Amino acid sequence: MDHADIRGLIEGGVDREGGAWADLGSGSGAFTLALAELLGPTGRIHSVDRDSRVLERQRQAIQNEFPRTDVSYLTADFGSPLDLPPLDGVVMANSLHFFWRKEGVLELVRGYLKPGGRLVMVEYDADRGNPWVPHPISYPTWERLSAEAGFEGTRLLKRVPSRFLGAIYSALSHRPP
Repeated sequence: MDHADIRGLIEGGVDREGGAWADLGSGSGAFTLALAELLGPTGRIHSVDRDSRVLERQRQAIQNEFPRTDVSYLTADFGSPLDLPPLDGVVMANSLHFFWRKEGVLELVRGYLKPGGRLVMVEYDADRGNPWVPHPISYPTWERLSAEAGFEGTRLLKRVPSRFLGAIYSALSHRPP
């Protein structure tokens, strides 16, 4: 997938420029870059990953592509509580599938969001994984899991074919107002 494809997966969930967002499990920063483009220079992004080396590469890419975007980089495991301000939105792109038990992580995420805040989920559309994607979440499973975790208004944004596990989807869920 290229930058346009990645942007296309999340743009339906990022409703306006600006605001405070986090990219949890941001990895190489492909979705952080797309988020930076969508939020524009008035946005604030908290990029969280356990690997400080990928965060440093991200910092360089953001500086080259979107130098006016305010991004902070946090080396941490998002499965544990983080020191984040109240957020307008969170992107979780291919990161929740590393957790077998997702409820605790989703409780943390819901707590970071302002009332009405947005959770944009990008995930492989399967319920059986492999060594690289151990615990994926199909969209029907995500609908159920997001409701159980206290989110509402979950809807499918986009679904695209993938050579890995058949397809990738993006979905939008909200923290209740």
